[in-house]
Amino acid sequence: MTVLGSRALNRATLARQLLLDRAGMPVLGAVAHLCGLQAQEPQEPFVGLWSRLRGFDPGDLSDLLTGRRVVRTHLMRRTVHLLTADDVLAWRSRHDAMLRQRVLGNYRRDLEGVDLEELAAAGRAVLADGEPRSMGELARAVAGRWPAPGPRALGEMLVAALVPMAQLPPRGLWRTRAGVRNAPLAAWLGREIDPPAPEGSDPVGAELVRRYLAAFGPAASADLRAWCGLAGLPAAVAAVREELVAFRDERGRELLDLPDAPRPDPGTPAPVRFLPAFDNAILGYHDRGRIIDDAHRGLSVAGARVVLVDGRAAATWSVDAGAVVVTPLRGFSRAERAAVAEEGRDLASFLSDGESGDVRVAPREG
Repeated sequence: MTVLGSRALNRATLARQLLLDRAGMPVLGAVAHLCGLQAQEPQEPFVGLWSRLRGFDPGDLSDLLTGRRVVRTHLMRRTVHLLTADDVLAWRSRHDAMLRQRVLGNYRRDLEGVDLEELAAAGRAVLADGEPRSMGELARAVAGRWPAPGPRALGEMLVAALVPMAQLPPRGLWRTRAGVRNAPLAAWLGREIDPPAPEGSDPVGAELVRRYLAAFGPAASADLRAWCGLAGLPAAVAAVREELVAFRDERGRELLDLPDAPRPDPGTPAPVRFLPAFDNAILGYHDRGRIIDDAHRGLSVAGARVVLVDGRAAATWSVDAGAVVVTPLRGFSRAERAAVAEEGRDLASFLSDGESGDVRVAPREG
């Protein structure tokens, strides 16, 4: 079986994630191809798409949100993602059990004795008037029936698990600060969520395997589960296995992939790319070593924005008074520093609506 080294996996990941060459596809197609974008920080998806698409116009994404073709919702790993309306309606039922279990993992003691079906029914009754509500407002509206758990536990269970919700605009629009207002997903999109599959079948799981590999492969089953948080996926993998090709990584793990998906030559040059906080190019794997060194793995879950140099996390970045500030994690060659500065200026210009951008490369950390 062919062994794929770390550099080969890195270049495959960059290609699938549209980070090797900026793509010319429309914004909706990119969101679909990427299986959604991590979006708990509302402005971060704009940077993620700017780094991936040629001529990205942030207004296009805002228009998709207000036009209800893209939606913000809790899904993979119970985190807020930006997904196409078609995908979230098709995938949401498959995530129900995982979402409940993840909320219970935080609030099991608080929610002991609460009938979750009754709680869901009470939440839907409150929302039946069509008014969007914050999590706190929804929790307070039902708290009289369940006074013991406290509003936080009730609210998170309702919003993140029991009642499929959309976070409504203006939350998530370009250059807009707004609190979270929730409405039932089906009401917001004007379409019902696809029902669960019959017992013994898992067409959504099989489709998630294919879609994940298209955007993240080659990958191990553990990577797939780390991305979505779902149980029961080995059966879905087995159902499509004959469609796939297999490799091994340098640790001996089996990696699966779509046969015709891009696997660039490991020597393919990789441009500098600025990634937003919590980007799935890093978080979408159990083994994140294909992009970020183990010594810096903690950055990926701490909300640090990273800079890829030669395809790997080589710096963090932030914005200070309109300037993009880059803090290296290792030494840069003169050519690398120049490439980071050029891409950083372009990013600063994007963030300032086309005005001349400034970039500062700080001394190396440590």
